[in-house]
Amino acid sequence: MPSIHERIFRVRHYECDAYGHVNHANYLRYMQEAAMDASAAVGYDNARYRAIGRSWWIRETDISYQRPLTHGDSLIVKTWVADFHRVRSLRHYEIRHAATGEIAAEAQTDWVYLDSATQRPEIIPPEMITAFVPEGLPDDKRPPRPFVQPPPPAGKFTLRRRVEWRDIDPAQHVNNATYLAFFEDSAMQDSISRGWPVARMSEAGFALVIRRYRIEYKLPAVLGDDLDVSTWISDVKRSTALRHFTAARVSDGALVARAFSQWVWVDLATGRPIRIPPDFIGDFASNIVGWAGAQG
Repeated sequence: MPSIHERIFRVRHYECDAYGHVNHANYLRYMQEAAMDASAAVGYDNARYRAIGRSWWIRETDISYQRPLTHGDSLIVKTWVADFHRVRSLRHYEIRHAATGEIAAEAQTDWVYLDSATQRPEIIPPEMITAFVPEGLPDDKRPPRPFVQPPPPAGKFTLRRRVEWRDIDPAQHVNNATYLAFFEDSAMQDSISRGWPVARMSEAGFALVIRRYRIEYKLPAVLGDDLDVSTWISDVKRSTALRHFTAARVSDGALVARAFSQWVWVDLATGRPIRIPPDFIGDFASNIVGWAGAQG
């Protein structure tokens, strides 16, 4: 059995979006804080990592949102290590509404163990593995899932974004949660450019709700980098679609991060899924790729 850690957070007003729900990026921030606390609880706090010259960086995040959290809610983040493999560690999370016990989100992050000076992967030492999973790793390990993304259509939307001081974390690069803000900004600007700002959606009686994000971090982006954040749509069904994202460094075209999210069209009054309006699909036609691949 792995060491299981729980931490309680209280939702602050500024963590909520225009709909009054906790912004998607803030779930990742809760998870990161809980993971750091979990590491400290088994003897590996930030001071110890500095002393041994090692650090953990997130390589991938996969999160599914089950129900919204709002201002004043208390939530419990439960986290544990599910696997170690040479230089990588898979950590799971369960986020529950503290008062009701309902699951608000489930997630996993794939972490890479690095030499802090060289930024190269290092073999995870046996004593560290024992600290996190004192009774040994579970047998029901999940096989790796390939990250499959369709090529963008000619009508992909691109928003140029300069990395600013507010985007940088103590590791001196763009924080993993900040990429969600970059991606959602590009999706919002794409919608506005096609005549569908939030105000028009609200007048039409629907909203777009995100059920899942899967994000893969390829390279660090640092202060002053210019990024081209591109987005497009695939797998359009009755009430859902996948929206894809890439963030590429302008100076050399290197892929910094990529992601996809599952969007659901819901009725504002009932919160129930609705058929995607035909005029919406028509206005986004050039941004939709006709592809139906498996997304893991």
